[in-house]
Amino acid sequence: MPKIDYRITILYFILLGSTLGAGLYAGIVVAPVIFHSATYLGEPLLNRFQEGLLMTENFVRLGYLVDITVLAVALYEGFRYKNYDRDTITSISAFLVIVSGLLYVHYYMPQILDFQKEGESVTASELFKNTHFAAELDFKLFTAALFILLVRNLYRLLRR
Repeated sequence: MPKIDYRITILYFILLGSTLGAGLYAGIVVAPVIFHSATYLGEPLLNRFQEGLLMTENFVRLGYLVDITVLAVALYEGFRYKNYDRDTITSISAFLVIVSGLLYVHYYMPQILDFQKEGESVTASELFKNTHFAAELDFKLFTAALFILLVRNLYRLLRR
């Protein structure tokens, strides 16, 4: 049974960790700073809609990394699965990373961008709020599944 090259595994772990770190940083640090800009600037220079536009641009750029990560997870974990290097926790978390990552980047982000193109009044609607809430939940699922996938793979590597 062929094994995946150790260097590829290390690069894979770096990618998973980088994506996890970027996602956590965007949600824990960047979003609160942007949405509370008046606290740091002394006066409100941006309204909520403008702050949302800035935050969206951060997540659009993060989406590129999410797409690369989803592709890497599909290839790496698919190769391992094909070669009977299987683990239920890893398979489930890989599936969740792929599905939630694709949903976030290719379903929720385009919807949010479309809402924002319609203007400030549309982003105050209940439909936008529900879509945004679902996108947040999906990204949290992506982050949790990515964390589990990284930890489980590290555990399996160290256990060998």
